[in-house]
Amino acid sequence: MPGKKATPAASAPAAKGVEPPSAKAGGAELSPGQVNAKSAILMEVSTGAILFEQNADEVIEPASFTKIASLYLVFEALRQGRIHLNDEIWISEAAWRTGGSKMFVGVGTKVPLEELLKGIAVVSGNDACVAAAEHVSGSAETFVEAMNRKTRELGMTHSRFLNPHGLPVEGQTTTARDMAILDSAYLRQFPESLQYHSMREYTYNNIVQYNRNHLLLKDPSVDGLKTGYVAAAGYHLAATAKRDGMRLLAVVMGAGTPAVREREALKLLNYGFRYYTLVQPFPQGQPVTTVKVWKGQRDQLGLYPQEAAGFLVSQAQKAQLRWEIQAPAEITAPVQAGQKVGEVVFYIGDQPKRTVSLFSQEDLPLGGWFKRVWQSLLMIHLIDWKLLTAILGSIAAVVILVIFLLGRKSSPQRSRSTYGRK
Repeated sequence: MPGKKATPAASAPAAKGVEPPSAKAGGAELSPGQVNAKSAILMEVSTGAILFEQNADEVIEPASFTKIASLYLVFEALRQGRIHLNDEIWISEAAWRTGGSKMFVGVGTKVPLEELLKGIAVVSGNDACVAAAEHVSGSAETFVEAMNRKTRELGMTHSRFLNPHGLPVEGQTTTARDMAILDSAYLRQFPESLQYHSMREYTYNNIVQYNRNHLLLKDPSVDGLKTGYVAAAGYHLAATAKRDGMRLLAVVMGAGTPAVREREALKLLNYGFRYYTLVQPFPQGQPVTTVKVWKGQRDQLGLYPQEAAGFLVSQAQKAQLRWEIQAPAEITAPVQAGQKVGEVVFYIGDQPKRTVSLFSQEDLPLGGWFKRVWQSLLMIHLIDWKLLTAILGSIAAVVILVIFLLGRKSSPQRSRSTYGRK
């Protein structure tokens, strides 16, 4: 019977223990203060490594960046099967009356959930956000509570959401770092969301609206993510792009104009792709290595990384990168799903820089009785023969001593018995 599968770790926060490569070593020239915005950050998505930051912990209003938190919960509910893309969502008056940017849904109408997703991701529809929130949680207020629980779960320490869409309200806050944490988790966990964020336009009710992320038109590697604006904070843009297998996320907050936020976000992305590279020595979805299993239902076990097993390195350091797989050649069943069996250690030169644990993805129970007995005999080659010789020698000495003592004790009795019969 097959063993149970381990829960995938795609939703895990950015990989811990990732040391960002040296910008100086990469020959980079971008430094804090050179991005024309209140705050900014550049992250490699799979590892969570920060390549650049500028005032990344400055508290600022999130504006429509809030919608990524809302979309996270919607996609999570879809993944859990609590809602479905073809659900027909009844549009309440509260959703219809929501101000700001709109999808232009009609009060009392029914709209498929997938259309609401497009309305949120492409045209930043506040009305669509409220309708989706009500469908997932029953009310916008309950949905916002779930949003804030999710921020705490992800480690967003300076974020507080008070509505599902980001319209200005006192006390609603975030930071560039928090948004990078949220956006990168969203991209890792729900890569399917990019099919909506990459749409350049969207038509609903015969109204054509265009994606406000104009980088989709300027760079073919850009395929998301979200814009935002409130007068008190300025213009925001979170943009993600993928080149040569590496996905970067640039977050720019508080720029002076839409054109400036686009220029600065693209500058960050180009900087990251120019000076850094993601080395991925192990094909995704395949075991890093296999080990022999004794006494199990199967004789081989694949070991998988629990997090992204790539390593981010500056172009200048790439030639110094090496890695070692540290795992036993043989183990004994049973093995549990999620059990750590080995690790991969990445080095720059002789210095260890990152360790990625290797786990079993499934249970591997004990094999049948005959197999266990037979392989126990075969496993004799694993014994330390010097130790075994010493143990057997000690046992033999004890046995000989016992026989000798018993022999001495019984000899007089036999002599007397023989003498008595004469």
